[in-house]
Amino acid sequence: MDSERLPATASVIHVPAPTGWPMTAALGFALILAGLITHPLVSVSGAVTLVMGLVGWFRAVLPQEAHEAVPVELEVGAALKALKPGPEVKHLQVGEQGHRARLPLEVYPYSAGIRGGLVGGAAMALLAILYGLIGHKSIWYPINLLAAAGSAKLSAMSYQQLLAFSGTGLVLASIIHIAASALVGLLYSVLLPIFPRRPILVGGIIAPLLWSGLLYAAQDIINPALNARIDWPWFMAFQFVFGVVAGLVVARHERVFTLQHLPVAVRLGIEAPGIMAEKNGEDPKP
Repeated sequence: MDSERLPATASVIHVPAPTGWPMTAALGFALILAGLITHPLVSVSGAVTLVMGLVGWFRAVLPQEAHEAVPVELEVGAALKALKPGPEVKHLQVGEQGHRARLPLEVYPYSAGIRGGLVGGAAMALLAILYGLIGHKSIWYPINLLAAAGSAKLSAMSYQQLLAFSGTGLVLASIIHIAASALVGLLYSVLLPIFPRRPILVGGIIAPLLWSGLLYAAQDIINPALNARIDWPWFMAFQFVFGVVAGLVVARHERVFTLQHLPVAVRLGIEAPGIMAEKNGEDPKP
């Protein structure tokens, strides 16, 4: 039933029902394209997701569009009063946080993300050394495998050569591991405020599962040597340890307000007449 044809005394109106199927279809299409440069399984999962999204989307609009009933509260006096133009438009003042341009309103400092990533990386490195000692009787095996992503010489080494110490492998593995840990920690500082209720669930389980799946699809391109010798149970344990430790460290920090309520010129630090007083928190009006 069209909401415009309902009588004025109706207690409900019917509006189009919300649906997430268009987003599902878009995700499937994106996965199909991602599979072209990663792995055919990504494209296959994308195709399945796209078909599911399209079928669900079509069923929501065909043969008849789905609607949901929304209760109506008739307030004639308030509605007529709202139609009258106000005497003036109220402008939001610089620094006022009564509005928002995007969510979240608070994020963790970037320093917290870097610190969490480095601590999580250290915990993962200790577990990797333990894996080398238990599984291969050498702490250099996991180090050389990681370094193989940046060295063709290490990538071509045999199993026995990977068990031996390599100065190049140690330097490359340290650079790769520290840089990746810091970058993922920064990502945690941005993403965890979006899920404030269960940050450890997101950081310690969901996120490691997601990037482990992406690495599974792209590992043959990133690090063929690691892909040929990877021990997936241990690899997943590395990711979960990093996620839990990094998530705990980041979540323990106090969040800070974003600057989205400030004008762009103030956020960019532009010094110009008319905004200098705003940057100093003063009233720009004479």
